[in-house]
Parts: sequence; structure tokens; C-alpha cells
Amino acid sequence: MHDPAPTDPALTDPALTDPAPTDLTPSDDAMPSDDAMPSDDAMPTDRATPSGVVAQDAVPKGATADPAAGLDWRRVHPVTPLVRGWAVLVAVLVVVGQQSFGGVVSGDGLDLTRYWVQVLLGVVVLLLGALGISALAWRKTSFAIDDDSVHLRTGILFKQQRNARLTRLQAVDLNQPLLGRLVGLAELRLEVAGGADSAVRIGFLRLADAEQLRNEILARAAGVARRPDAAAGVPGHPANDGAGHASSAGHAPSVATGPGEAPADPTGADAAMVDAATADAVTVEAATAGAAASTPATPAGTPGLVPGTPAHGLGLAVEAPERPVLELAPGRLVWSLVRSLPFVAFVVGVAALVGVAIGTRDLSIAYAALPAALGAGGFLFSRFSGEFGFRSAISPDGVRLRHGLLESRAQTIPPGRVQAVQLHQGMLWRDRDWWRVEVNVAGYGVTSESSSVLLPVGTRDEALTALWLVLPDLGDAHAREVLDEALVGSGPGERFTTAPRRARWLDPWAWQRQGFAVTGTALLLRRGRFVRSTVVVPHERTQSLGLDQGPLQRRLGVASFAVHSTPGPVSPSVAHLDERDAAALIDAQAARARRAREHAGPEQWMRSVLAVVGDES
Repeated sequence: MHDPAPTDPALTDPALTDPAPTDLTPSDDAMPSDDAMPSDDAMPTDRATPSGVVAQDAVPKGATADPAAGLDWRRVHPVTPLVRGWAVLVAVLVVVGQQSFGGVVSGDGLDLTRYWVQVLLGVVVLLLGALGISALAWRKTSFAIDDDSVHLRTGILFKQQRNARLTRLQAVDLNQPLLGRLVGLAELRLEVAGGADSAVRIGFLRLADAEQLRNEILARAAGVARRPDAAAGVPGHPANDGAGHASSAGHAPSVATGPGEAPADPTGADAAMVDAATADAVTVEAATAGAAASTPATPAGTPGLVPGTPAHGLGLAVEAPERPVLELAPGRLVWSLVRSLPFVAFVVGVAALVGVAIGTRDLSIAYAALPAALGAGGFLFSRFSGEFGFRSAISPDGVRLRHGLLESRAQTIPPGRVQAVQLHQGMLWRDRDWWRVEVNVAGYGVTSESSSVLLPVGTRDEALTALWLVLPDLGDAHAREVLDEALVGSGPGERFTTAPRRARWLDPWAWQRQGFAVTGTALLLRRGRFVRSTVVVPHERTQSLGLDQGPLQRRLGVASFAVHSTPGPVSPSVAHLDERDAAALIDAQAARARRAREHAGPEQWMRSVLAVVGDES
């Protein structure tokens, strides 16, 4: 039996139904021409505002004005093609060199000692061609930001424009590959709800510029109004009316509370999450000629745009403060990999191959198995490199994650963007009570494993702290007891409804672990005997629901229940429930999801805070 996903529109996540960044092909007339740009001498440096205050011009040097669209298009750093394409170029040279030297050894190839001049000229021509294409690609790449979207133009022969709506922003990543770290450049990756390759990548930029751009995008996505020029903080200026005034007097939201409820946080993580929202206010002086007074105070906990010297024609975005929460020591990360099943399988496999090779005195068996061994070793090193130096923090912008050994990544997941959370524990971690926490975020998909990790390895208290970063209110006064039963409990309990005894014929080892529990804000699903797993799905993030019942399940009167989430490492499901319990759960969860969506906060999470501040003032 398979029940189709419910058609109730309330169960459709608005963050997923919105179209992905659209690919448009603008005409040649719409593209700004470099020849049309005025010279530096001809560009105005001052302009009079309606209030008579003189402000710095909004079009800086190096920015391309697009009067038709009303956007200021900016280019990425000139060395962007080199940072992105150096690996491909090196790979081509390695392949060519390998083929040439291999031919020389066999006597059939090119003798580089006789034709070294021709080979050198070929390499030079290849490099010049690559540089020429890269320069042309750089000139045809530009980006712009308005209050609603981020726009990116690319393409030489086939022009493409992508628009990512800020209200559908799921995460903002600041990536620095190895070469980018050496030259001080970074790439901004905007994850939006959509299909494959829906991310918008802006880069490379100088690290300071990339961080400034990230702050600006997060401020606009949060709903903090933009003040377009340096005169925005001056009394009497039109930009200071309405929303512009509100943006200068906000307070950071308390991310640890839900509507009318106080969070039950047994780990003490609530203090870590709200401290960032109670930082001291800071005052930014207006950098405007003739402005004698400073602008209204802006709390440091409020992400927003403040007046100052415009950067690329825009206001300066204040980075919201953060409070460090968790930090992973390298030793624990290494030890957790050593105690993992992939490492054990790798060691056992290598030992077996060595034993067979010694016993048979035939090394061809070892050579045949070498790719598999390298693949396993590469997986372990990739996990170590990607999760090295892992740190998490909380801020009004959302959850901030930093990690990476060779490639540094700084992630920001805005509030309410996590679709599902999974805490799981391998069998070899049980004596240390270690847990790994992973999440589903729309846009990351199943290929970005390191991006979907909320905690690589940590104790139970640390894992619950990571859970509270994205779900601060479980909607239950005894949240710790519920989670302890979910993590290590077995059989029916006070909170959990589990599979019936007859399910042991289908799952003899873990049938007592299969079960579910419901709290005021989330659905908890647990499973697994040897590898324990607990999945938490916020009610408002329920996309659709389903029941599966095979022939043996139908004969035993059991069914499997699943919550359909966005692509990612978390698959919320529980098997072999009593079919009456499963049918009742699917109906009740659909109703809970509908009610939760009706009371869900705005996509622009700072809007409600600014509204409260406006009412109080």
C-alpha cells in the first residue's frame, strides 16, 4: 500500500515552490558596454540630494551603471578565472606530458630533446589562449543586488542572467579554496530553494569585500530596509522616513523562544543563543558633508545597512555579532574517524590484500585492489579535511559554521531554513556516547555532505546543543527526557509509540527501536539498533507524508511511515508501525503541519522584530 502525498497546499513549503534562480538571456542592447562608460574625469563625484545635503556619488570607480534596470553592476576580481581554472590547466599539461614521456620510453612518441622549442611554443600558445578566454569571461561576468534579489550575468557566446530572490535564501557560504586562501580571495555561494545547480556563485572577491557582501545580503534577506546613500541617517532626508528609520532602531530577536513559550533547554544552550542578541548598542557617525549629528543608535545585534562611505554604491552593512557555541578539537575528529566503520573496513581490507599477496607471492592482486583502497583512504581524508577546525556560533543572522583544512568554508544558515535534523551514533562510538548531527537544507542536496553537518562528532550534551541551535523550542516542558528516550530508549515508553511485537519477523534486531513521538513543535522518529538514529522534523517543515506497505507487511498488519523532506543526508522515516497507528499519524501530522504554517514567522525574520520596535517607539 502506498498512499500518495497529501495535496493540501498548506503542506507545501513556500521556500520550495518558488522557482529556482531563473536563467535569462538579455539582448545585446541591455548589456552595458565598456566603451559607453565615462572616463574618471567625466564621472560626477557629488550630487545634491532633495534635502540639500551633498552625498558621495553612488557609482564608484569600476562599477558599471545600468540605468535601464536601475542596478549597479559590479565585476568580480580579475584573477577569478585563474583561481577557478588552474586545476584544469594543470591537468591538461600533466596528461600531455605523461603521453609525451610515455611515447619516448616506448620509442613511438615525441622526442622532447629534439623538439623542445615546438613543445615550449605549444605550451605558450595554450597558456595565452586560456588567459585570453579567461579575460573575456571575466569581462562578461558581473553581479548586482537590489532589495529583492541577487543578479548574476555570465557567458561569452551564450549570455545568462540568474536572479536569486532573497526571500528564498536558504544559506550563504563563504568559500576559500587553497589557492584563494594564498591570494586572499573568497567566493560567495548563495543556496536557494530549487533543483540541481540552483546555487548562485559570486566570486572571486577580496576576502573583506566578500564578507561585506555577505553581510549586506543577509541584512536584506532578513528584511532590514536599505538606506541608499550616506544621507540616510540625516534628519529630514526622504530616505530616513518609513522603513529607513525603522532599520536604525531595531533589536535582535531572541532566537531561543517561540510564540508564547519559553524554551526548555537542558544543556544550557539557551544562554549561548541569546547572548548575541543582547550586545551593547553602537553608534555609527554619518560620513556626510554638513552632517553635524550622528545617526540613531543601531544595536550590534541587528544585521542591517548603516550610513557611511558607500561601498560599490551601497551602504555599509554591519555584521551581526555572534556567540561561539561549539568547537571540535582535531584530536577528537581523528579518533572518531579511527573508530568508524569505514576506517575499520579500510584497515581490514589492506591487511587481507597484503596477506594474500605474501601468501601467493603475486603482487598483481594488490595492484588490482589498489583503486578501492585509495578510494576508501580518500573518503577518510576528505572527511578529515572538510571537518577540520569545525566551529559553530549563533547570531541574529542564524547559525554560523566554519570548517575546512585545505578549503576554508564559512556557512550561515538563516533562522527557519533547516528542514530536518538527524542525530546518529555508530556502534564504535557508543562507549564514548558520541553523536553526529546532520541537517537537510534546501539547496545543499545530497552531494554537499560537509555542508550538511551541524556537528561532526560530539558528546550527547553537545549534540543536543547543536539541535537547539536550529530548533530552540521543542514545545515540551520535559524536552531532555523526550530526547534521551529518542536517542537511547527501546520499546514502548511514556512518549514513544513503537512497532508491535509481530514486526520482529521483519526486523528481528531493531523492531523495538522503531517508533515516533510528537511534541508541540516537532515530530521525532527513531530507529536502528547497531547504528542509532533520531530524526527531528519541525511541523512547519513537513513537505508531504507517505505510507508504504509491502505484501509481508500487509499480512502482518504493519506499515512504514515517511516524511518527504528536501534532498539531503536525512531521510525521515520509521518502519513497521501498526497500520492503525501509521494511518492515524499521517492524518494528525498533516493537521499539525497546517496549523504550524499558519503561525510560522515571516521569511524575512527581522521584519517582526522591527515591527515590534516600531510599535514600542
